[in-house]
Amino acid sequence: MRISAIAVASVLCGSITGAYAQSINDAQIAHIVVTANQVDIDAGKLAASMATNADVKKFGAQMVTDHTGVNKQATALATKLKLTPEDNPTSQSLKAGGEKNIANLKTLKGAAFDKAYIDNEVTYHQAVIDALDKTLIPNAKNDELKALLVQVRPAFVAHLGHAKKIQASLAKTS
Repeated sequence: MRISAIAVASVLCGSITGAYAQSINDAQIAHIVVTANQVDIDAGKLAASMATNADVKKFGAQMVTDHTGVNKQATALATKLKLTPEDNPTSQSLKAGGEKNIANLKTLKGAAFDKAYIDNEVTYHQAVIDALDKTLIPNAKNDELKALLVQVRPAFVAHLGHAKKIQASLAKTS
């Protein structure tokens, strides 16, 4: 269970900070942002429907709402800037990692599902924050894109804190 969270995080951090650290462009950043949010939307939908712990279920629903909002902002900005998000190996890795996580989560039930989902959310949000700080924000050339990334960062920090709180609560009850 924990392995999938670590795998997704390493894909996110490794892919973003590795190959594209010096050459990532705004179109690729836009695609990475949308893909990373969609990965969490998909997992959140699953958690909202499959979680047994009320806090986990509510957190999943919140991830759907919040990350859908970020994607709407990113898409609106891309349209305004006439920037076509460009598929890239990082986006493809994120999508594949998200699909693998969903497949793993679908094999779990009850407390095992809740723990695996929240463990992944902790790892994933930390990886997203690291990617924002180390790669996406520093490499964004367009000021409005950079401003959007800076603007949404506190939400990811809040999600991480909330996920850690739920993770600690689940650890006490198991």
